[in-house]
Amino acid sequence: MKRMTAIALIAGVLLLNPQTVFANTLVATTPVAGASLDSAPSAVTVTTEIALMDAGNEVTVTDPSGARVDDGALTIDGVNAVVGLKQLVKTGIYTVNYSLLAENDVPLVGKFTFNFAEPTVIEPVAPQPTPTQATTPSGNNVGTTTFVLGLLLAALVVTLALARYARKIYRER
Repeated sequence: MKRMTAIALIAGVLLLNPQTVFANTLVATTPVAGASLDSAPSAVTVTTEIALMDAGNEVTVTDPSGARVDDGALTIDGVNAVVGLKQLVKTGIYTVNYSLLAENDVPLVGKFTFNFAEPTVIEPVAPQPTPTQATTPSGNNVGTTTFVLGLLLAALVVTLALARYARKIYRER
């Protein structure tokens, strides 16, 4: 009999516990948790099952480097908690942390992420003007001509010397 009374008492406490009856749950998020976005959202919305209290709620958004990108202005509208965002400039995973309070309930604490991939914009390259005429060196180029002719003469001398050496080696065999 004592055992039956204890089981009935435990069952009654579990069934009538206000925390299990009023437990708030997350219904939806905007942007959707885990989504990949190619356009930056202007705000993040967290929607719960039970209406939220006006005070004591917190929603923060951080960029891939951990810097806050929310504007800090949290608006509570019934079951929705909305926080505005600054201009998102970094591509990567953004994290939303929330701590939300409903009357007679434990805080609903959690986080979710979304991926922001900023679209790549290809800038057109402005055409560069090209000169219409090749510039010609001015002045006398006798020094250059003399240098080139000297190199040709040296090459001829080396060629003749190599030919004589090759002829000598060929005759010795």
